[in-house]
Amino acid sequence: MDALILARMQFAANITFHILFPTISIGMGWVLLFFRLRWLKTRNAADKAAAQGWLDAYRFWTKVFALSFALGVVSGITMSFQFGTNWPGFMERAGNIAGPLLGYEVLTAFFLEAGFLGVMLFGHDKVGERVHLMSTFFVAFGTTLSAFWILALNSWMQTPAGYEIVDGVYHVKSWVEVIFNPSFPYRFTHMVLASGLTCAFLLSGLSAWQVLRGVGQRSAPKVMRVGLTLAAVLIPVQIFVGDAHGLNTLEHQPAKIAAMEGVWETERGAPLLLFAIPDKDSRSNHFEIKVPKVASLILTHNLDGEIKGLNSFGDAHPPPLPLFFAFRVMVGFGLLMLATSWLGWWLLRRAQWRPSALPRAALWMFSGMTFAGWVATVAGWYVTEIGRQPFIVYGLLRTAEVASNKQPSAMIGLTLALYVTLYLALIVAYVTVLKYMAEKPQEAMAPDPTMIPTGSAA
Repeated sequence: MDALILARMQFAANITFHILFPTISIGMGWVLLFFRLRWLKTRNAADKAAAQGWLDAYRFWTKVFALSFALGVVSGITMSFQFGTNWPGFMERAGNIAGPLLGYEVLTAFFLEAGFLGVMLFGHDKVGERVHLMSTFFVAFGTTLSAFWILALNSWMQTPAGYEIVDGVYHVKSWVEVIFNPSFPYRFTHMVLASGLTCAFLLSGLSAWQVLRGVGQRSAPKVMRVGLTLAAVLIPVQIFVGDAHGLNTLEHQPAKIAAMEGVWETERGAPLLLFAIPDKDSRSNHFEIKVPKVASLILTHNLDGEIKGLNSFGDAHPPPLPLFFAFRVMVGFGLLMLATSWLGWWLLRRAQWRPSALPRAALWMFSGMTFAGWVATVAGWYVTEIGRQPFIVYGLLRTAEVASNKQPSAMIGLTLALYVTLYLALIVAYVTVLKYMAEKPQEAMAPDPTMIPTGSAA
């Protein structure tokens, strides 16, 4: 295969694996802070078992956070090496912008969360409650700050602003415009909400599995209620933000929208294609199932709104087939998450917040949706990244221009195979460990003489 295609596949494999874990840790940090606050508020209450449930939840999910954080760090390091091996032209041309943003992420975010993670994990019997609470806050804040810097760079590559080009090299004219580029507010908000939803379904899914296995009696009911409530609240907000993001994309990246919707010719009142198979060779769609005018209504909020077709962009448009289906996977799972969270919250409320009183079918449904956030997030990232092609900096710098011409395709293919093999093994190991921890929560939590601290010193 062509070295360029293999290099793109290698980066796609790395980022697909990497994004799974920050997607959990960004939302999980704030959930842990909530668990800790609930424990501190109820620890002196008459119902000691209820208070202990919050502490059990905090201690168990701290271990899940640490496991996710570790895999995110490892995969992030391997991903960054590819800038030098496969994409040296990108850093040569846009390094004045990309380098500082990546550096800010390490200095202001990664060191912050990594430093306080140690206190959060091992400081129960060594620091006071206020210090421990502060550590949990800084870990949560650090994960969100990491997302801020990474999304600032990615958004700049999608909608570049605040730059000037001197001798083919990109220089910063305004850091404010670079960071807060036209698509950044939408992408950052969309990603943070996606992380919250991924975390919410992980919470409800693992707690449902614990109920099915008859373990975690003190914490599982609380965790399931938090997970379902969080999902039920966030998914409508995500739909609203996704709509705003779509309007922004239509304005700044119309070719991406055309590929997502399978629109070949510019038209008004474009139909919504529920199913089709876009064919780039014939530049048409096969087996269309469509609803008249609905695509224009959704994308422009006007039944007769105009959508530019792919044919109007020449060869400067993304491949429609993967984009078309990735977008529908993302939307489909979003609607499934909406139905599951609302139905689940209603069922749990009817059961007076007692998961053991839920129908087993509902518990199996929650367990089956444990990693639904992963599927939706990966599909969304494919829409984002494939939709930018053939550019690495949209409209300015083509991907083929910055690829290395020194790496033989055989070497890239070999490392790609090794990456994929390793990542599949790590995914299996991660899910296996989560299952083991969920089924044996007491073994997952190391013994701690301060499980219920009596002192209140900071």
